[in-house]
Amino acid sequence: MLIAGFPAGAWGTNCFLVAPAAGEECVIIDPGHQAALGVEETLKKHRLKPVAVVLTHGHIDHVASVVPVCGAHDVPAWIHPEDRFMMSDPEKALGRTIGMQLMGELTVGEPDDVKELADGAKLELAGLELTVAHAPGHTKGSVTFGLPETADIPPILFSGDLLFAGSIGRTDFPGGSMDDMLESLARVVLPLDDSTVVLPGHNEQTTIGRERATNPYLRQVAAGPGAHVDAPRRGM
Repeated sequence: MLIAGFPAGAWGTNCFLVAPAAGEECVIIDPGHQAALGVEETLKKHRLKPVAVVLTHGHIDHVASVVPVCGAHDVPAWIHPEDRFMMSDPEKALGRTIGMQLMGELTVGEPDDVKELADGAKLELAGLELTVAHAPGHTKGSVTFGLPETADIPPILFSGDLLFAGSIGRTDFPGGSMDDMLESLARVVLPLDDSTVVLPGHNEQTTIGRERATNPYLRQVAAGPGAHVDAPRRGM
């Protein structure tokens, strides 16, 4: 398994390229602001051929490079239908203009081929099986992508802005909801094995075991109804 990731753009959004091995087909996850050059460099370095772009949600820091990346390689983009509008109208998705002066040249809109994700779907792409889990809270259409454990790697969760090391994504943008976020954490994250490696939308990787023990939001969910935590949230 090859997973190559890099932080891109003004918000340091993690973009991942995933393939069975170097020299094979790959999937690109969340090509955000100023990610196109990093995608091309990573493809060349590992001799990869992209077959699809998949998106954890529609915020501009995760989708800003979708049009040029999909166009350059004639591949589809997969996104949950609740977040599809954000590709064409990023300001509506955020409720206000956030750092648009930092964006530089920005191609707003949809690529030629857009496919919609559904909860529980299993995407067979590039010799991989990505399991989709709808996980609203940060946005209405947020999803995670899971890869199963193999002989060589533990299970992997691409968590987008649902779960970070020590924190969770913001819920104060349009479509965000703390109630939905906590429900998604309980339904999507808590059942996962402690060995699961979490590759989030921002900052460093972690594991479910580490977050179960230290993340105040997961501890709140595990404690059940009535528990409360007042801790910072991250991401755009």
